[in-house]
Amino acid sequence: MQLDHSIMEKAEVLIEALPYIQRFNRKIIVVKYGGSAMVDEELKKQVIQDVVLLKLVGFKPIIVHGGGKEISRWVEKSGMEPHFVNGLRVTDEPTMEIAEMVLNRVNKSLVQLVNELGVKAVGISGKDGMMLKCQKRYSNGEDIGFVGDITEVDPQIIYDLLEKDFLPIICPVGFDGDFETYNINADDAACAIATAMEAEKLAFLTDVEGVYKDFQNKESLISEMSMEEAQEFVESGMLGGGMLPKLQNCIDAMKQGVSRVHIMDGRIPHCLLLEIFTNRGIGTAIMSTGEERFYHAKQAGIH
Repeated sequence: MQLDHSIMEKAEVLIEALPYIQRFNRKIIVVKYGGSAMVDEELKKQVIQDVVLLKLVGFKPIIVHGGGKEISRWVEKSGMEPHFVNGLRVTDEPTMEIAEMVLNRVNKSLVQLVNELGVKAVGISGKDGMMLKCQKRYSNGEDIGFVGDITEVDPQIIYDLLEKDFLPIICPVGFDGDFETYNINADDAACAIATAMEAEKLAFLTDVEGVYKDFQNKESLISEMSMEEAQEFVESGMLGGGMLPKLQNCIDAMKQGVSRVHIMDGRIPHCLLLEIFTNRGIGTAIMSTGEERFYHAKQAGIH
């Protein structure tokens, strides 16, 4: 009997994913969800499909999402002009009210998408369970309003949700010592939560393909790097824009126990599955020493 070649290809893809599923079964993976993948409805569905699949094959995924573009849109609809200082949104009290409203709206829309695929999700913010405590952030000494830096993470509510087999979806709103509400950078929140949860993986969905040696040269994408190489890259001064703090966040999380960080282009359909479950991913993977050993053993066929 001669089988159709496409059927055999599907089987090969599943076999290729097997060592990853074995290695990360029951392990926590934090997915920072943002950028264009949150705006395009088709991409949004594909990201949620990816996360649901991760859960159904044995991972323990947690979504941490932003909503900057949507917040800006609603601020403008309210007749206010978004204002930024050194790249950071100035969040006065009316803007904070809009930001919290929009982030909770985005949060529940993601919960609905997960629920529609037959997996139970629960949407929470950093205020729930007193999860994300923060302090006021300043930008070069300038007051930028209700923008917070995380000082403490209490992950108990996330552990409780995972134990009951829910998929947690978290929006980055926190509180300070006086219980004032603060907007938190979603990258910072994802890194802090991954660190507190001792996550095995932290995945960033961005609007770039990954980390480049030279951003102007699209052939210079770095597929894999060690934590030490990433630190050297940060200190070299070659990075610019939003990638510098993102990469530093990744390194800090890995120093605190996160085994592997993925930075990938969320505009590519099913990028999460392609990066995590295939021998050669599509973004940049930053690996700890243990992860490097696993990767090279797998490449050699030693599972």
